Amino acid sequence: MEKALQISTISFDGDMTLWDFLKVMRHSLKQTLMELRKHVQTPRASKLTVDEMIAIRDRLAEEVKGEVWSLLEIRRRAFERTLEHVGHPDKDLAAHLNAVYRKHRYGDIELYPDVIPTFDALAPHFKLGLLSNGNTYPENCGLDGRFAFVVFSQDVQVEKPDPKIFQITAERAGCDLTEMLHVGDSLKSDVMGAKNVGAPSVWLNRDRLRNDTDIRPDYEITSLTEIPEIIGIRRKNKTCQ
Repeated sequence: MEKALQISTISFDGDMTLWDFLKVMRHSLKQTLMELRKHVQTPRASKLTVDEMIAIRDRLAEEVKGEVWSLLEIRRRAFERTLEHVGHPDKDLAAHLNAVYRKHRYGDIELYPDVIPTFDALAPHFKLGLLSNGNTYPENCGLDGRFAFVVFSQDVQVEKPDPKIFQITAERAGCDLTEMLHVGDSLKSDVMGAKNVGAPSVWLNRDRLRNDTDIRPDYEITSLTEIPEIIGIRRKNKTCQ
């Protein structure tokens, strides 16, 4: 059910909201796998797939959850474990593969086409920020200077949907949580996280997926360009102090 919004700040999720993380991640891993095979000629290396690399990384991330927060460190360790998996343990090579991955992971990232037009429309009226469980900082994706505040889970060591990270974000923005609209693609991390602290939420459902959960966003959109229409006529002339 729609409700009138009285907001001064908009926080955006990053991965799959502002850029296609899955696409660039898989592309980067494909390039890294090609590099791995140049150095390792074992039968397992020849059969290794991107999906296996993802699974190895995810298992490692679960093992070190709450202990290791740096996603780059987790990725580096995952390459070490991948090399062990293919029968060629080599920490120096793992560091090299990590560098190859990072080159493509950040160098080849592309924003969704609706990001810049939406930011241009919103920036004169609202304070904009980034709230992410990922590790794509604005300077790595062409958004340097676009945000008034930036909060990454690996820096504050708490993840969405934990209420604490939303509270930290509101504090950095200088706004009440009720005045901070949060936009993201995840019903659990973004919408539920926002609702748990009383912040209005927008579910970005680019693929028009069916919501089979009991999580109900305040608004559902398929493109970021719909945000000005949602809040434009309801916008109050309020700014963060």
